[in-house]
Amino acid sequence: MTEHTSTTTQLPELQLDGISKSYGDNLAVRSITASIPAHKVSVIVGPSGCGKSTLLRIISGLDEPTEGTVTFEGNPVHGVPEGLAMVFQDYSRSLYPWLRVDKNVAFPLSKLPAAERDARVAEAIEAVGLKGREKLYPWQMSGGMQQRVAIARALASQPKLLLMDEPYASVDAQTRADLEDLLLKIQRKLGITVLIVTHDIDESVYLADHIIVLSTPPSVVAETIDVDLAHPRDHFSTKTHPRFVEIRGHVTQLLRHTELTGGAA
Repeated sequence: MTEHTSTTTQLPELQLDGISKSYGDNLAVRSITASIPAHKVSVIVGPSGCGKSTLLRIISGLDEPTEGTVTFEGNPVHGVPEGLAMVFQDYSRSLYPWLRVDKNVAFPLSKLPAAERDARVAEAIEAVGLKGREKLYPWQMSGGMQQRVAIARALASQPKLLLMDEPYASVDAQTRADLEDLLLKIQRKLGITVLIVTHDIDESVYLADHIIVLSTPPSVVAETIDVDLAHPRDHFSTKTHPRFVEIRGHVTQLLRHTELTGGAA
């Protein structure tokens, strides 16, 4: 995987225009408009039940909005677009327990020539720190290692856009920290566009270059925030930096305000 360098203007990779989604009489999200910048980590943060995962399904093309449009690389999204990969929260359901690590990672690459497929698999496994564990089954691995396999499988497809739905919610605190650092390292090296949904405020500020704060349902965009914390980041110096504390406090206030006002913008 070649290290990313870019000399071009950073245009939005993904554009959401007036996205609303209803399930019968239940309005989950309303009039969501946001730009996801290319080659950055963007995070959608909001309270539980605010429609973050619904929004991610619409972005991925797995669901259609009731109103509005999603545009990826200038093209309207209808169905899963080329160049997109997704990592889900529940790694135990996203991996095939009867396949070893290398076969799990190779699963989406069945149409590639064998030599190219094997090269991509080896590269992705090494990128997530699992070299030497290729022949293990998922059930022989810890939760954190299983989620690394899921990330490797997404990377092996060489995506332009990586979507992650609460990817670290099912692992312990130390594993979460390790996986957060792994993601930042890979993203900085490869330059892919990453969009994560989470309800964890610390995680959103630590990972993000760009945060979209959602209100309580029916959700609207409460605010978008550009996170000007330096890279590389680490859990001690970054999280004790006054700017991190300031941004975290601001996001907390935004979420608290939307709860008190019932989701009003």
